[in-house]
Amino acid sequence: MTGMARERRMAEIFVEVADSLVEDFDVIDLLHRLSERCVELLDVSAAGILLANAQGELRIIAASDERTRLLELFALQHDQGPCVECYRTGAARTNIELTRPEPADGRPHFAARARETGYVNTHALPLRLRSRVIGALNLFQTAPHRLGDDDIALAQALADVATIAVLQQRTLEQSQVENSQLEAALTSRVLVEQAKGVLAERWNTSVDDAFAAFRSYARARHLRLSELAARIVSGDFDTADIPVPATVSPEDRRG
Repeated sequence: MTGMARERRMAEIFVEVADSLVEDFDVIDLLHRLSERCVELLDVSAAGILLANAQGELRIIAASDERTRLLELFALQHDQGPCVECYRTGAARTNIELTRPEPADGRPHFAARARETGYVNTHALPLRLRSRVIGALNLFQTAPHRLGDDDIALAQALADVATIAVLQQRTLEQSQVENSQLEAALTSRVLVEQAKGVLAERWNTSVDDAFAAFRSYARARHLRLSELAARIVSGDFDTADIPVPATVSPEDRRG
């Protein structure tokens, strides 16, 4: 992407996000889109957004894709990894070379898993509003190319947008409201994970394909992902209404 095309795309993305920040917007879907935009705009292969729960433990809330190994890598950071350090200190951790022995100190399992998954560099940017940090944006690269200052600044801007989306532009003084919003977002993610599993099992397909079909159906009908997921998990929705992914053959479909 040329410099001018990239700047134009950046403007379009920030307008897209601003248009999404309306009353009663779907925060889970917006965070997934922000993760995908990180991969589109930055020289990275994967992105994920992690939020801290009431106990201060990081949990994955959205990712640029839903590959199981990638999600496991994000999930591993509840107790170790750059995102944990970023969340605890409020400072960005960028251009960490996972192939060097140094990063293994204090996070051996994370570094080893990242290398196994094919990543050589990682970055963590804080989700921060004023002095409060609520999570982190995690970026991974499969090529040994350092992100420059401009890319890091853009990544932080996207992380700031994610923060605003989660807090729904509330002030940090409203701590009870803020904690409620964080817990609601994390609960929504759990419901979406369960619905993905139901659909993947029912269609005998990958969770990636199941999530894509689920998300496409919800968007087309202006449904919140969490609300549709809750109906699927409770059995209060006929999943036959969702178009089966083209990758699933009729004989593989399960009733």
